[in-house]
Amino acid sequence: MNLKAFTGSYANGSMDNASRSENTRNAVIQAALEIIARNGPGKLTLDAIARECGMSKGAVTHHFRTKQAVLKALLEHEIEYFKKFAEDYCRKNGGTQKNPNLLSQIATARETIRSDASPALAIFGAVAEEPGLLSVSRDLSAEIVEKLKAETDDPDLALLRWVAASGLAITAMFGMSPLSDADRERLFARLQDNSRWEGLASPGKSPETA
Repeated sequence: MNLKAFTGSYANGSMDNASRSENTRNAVIQAALEIIARNGPGKLTLDAIARECGMSKGAVTHHFRTKQAVLKALLEHEIEYFKKFAEDYCRKNGGTQKNPNLLSQIATARETIRSDASPALAIFGAVAEEPGLLSVSRDLSAEIVEKLKAETDDPDLALLRWVAASGLAITAMFGMSPLSDADRERLFARLQDNSRWEGLASPGKSPETA
């Protein structure tokens, strides 16, 4: 539902209370994304969100009491989207390939730059002003690391492939990559191809821990 459609339904009372509450939250999140993408994170305020939504500030603060609460919701919204993408990929391919969690994470990194990157960029820019919120992302990354280690005999190689994919995505997202789109796609394809890494696998402990 876009903002105009939402505000129309909100005004004429055509939604029940539960739907109205959910749609208010969604409208606030969408409005915050649009403000950050258009004007930068410094312009994100509860007043600006209310104007963007076409609702009162009180309606906004009923769901999000502070700007920090909005930023946390934005980050969680983006994480949930890509978490679901990874889970769907793993479910579809997990029974036919080794290292399904690793492959799903590489595919997810690839997806972040294949899809519209502006929401992710907007969120990262906003979270940079509230670094405490990065704990949400760190907790998810810690879960991913444990899954990657558990499904392979060579955790170091799995983590290197994951970190490389993440680096390809982040540098592209922020416009820092010297690679062409074709170069990046070729590297993603290699990272995701288990057969290209089998000869490098080193079961057992790494030299540092042996």
